Amino acid sequence: MSVQYDLAGQKKAYESWAPFYDKVYVRFLADGQRKAAAAAAACGPDILEVGVGTGLVLRYYPPHARVVGVDLSTHMLAKAREKVVTEGLSQVRGLACMDACKLGLPGASFDAVTVPFVITLVPDPEGALDEMRRVLRPGGEIIVASKMGAEGGLRMTLETALAPLVKKVGWSTDFKVSRLRAWAATTPDMAVVDVQPIFPAPFFQLIRIKRAG
Repeated sequence: MSVQYDLAGQKKAYESWAPFYDKVYVRFLADGQRKAAAAAAACGPDILEVGVGTGLVLRYYPPHARVVGVDLSTHMLAKAREKVVTEGLSQVRGLACMDACKLGLPGASFDAVTVPFVITLVPDPEGALDEMRRVLRPGGEIIVASKMGAEGGLRMTLETALAPLVKKVGWSTDFKVSRLRAWAATTPDMAVVDVQPIFPAPFFQLIRIKRAG
């Protein structure tokens, strides 16, 4: 089934967010950013970051890494390029404007793919994950850091009530770890191998999805 979504609308929203994004998220998401970068680097030096945004995660990759970052927003990417220059981030080998569902990159070319705080914003998450798997080498991992909805109980009830407010800041109460597990279960050689809390727990989590070697 073809998935239709408003790329132009997304780009416009990101353009509006670009000047303020760092001020809002630089400290709030730092724990998840550091842990996502570390998990990716543990897989090997060649790393793709999908949804690189203004480049807040880039400083956390080790100097020996070779990082390529992609994002839908040219305005966000401009901020990321500024960081690469001003912070001397030699581990960043390239930044490019791309749709997560149509990565213009060769297959099996990365040891890890990081997806920091963006999977709930992608209109077709499964399509994007398919593309991430395509560019991932056997034995590599997709590292997802994100706000994840509760699977049940009081927390799910509260999140459902707060859903309209949460949506305004780009997060989802509907996107759950079980959705990632379901994708992995129906995708050849992929498996969720670890789920751990990140600040602010338990609302945010780090999920590692491994491709069999």
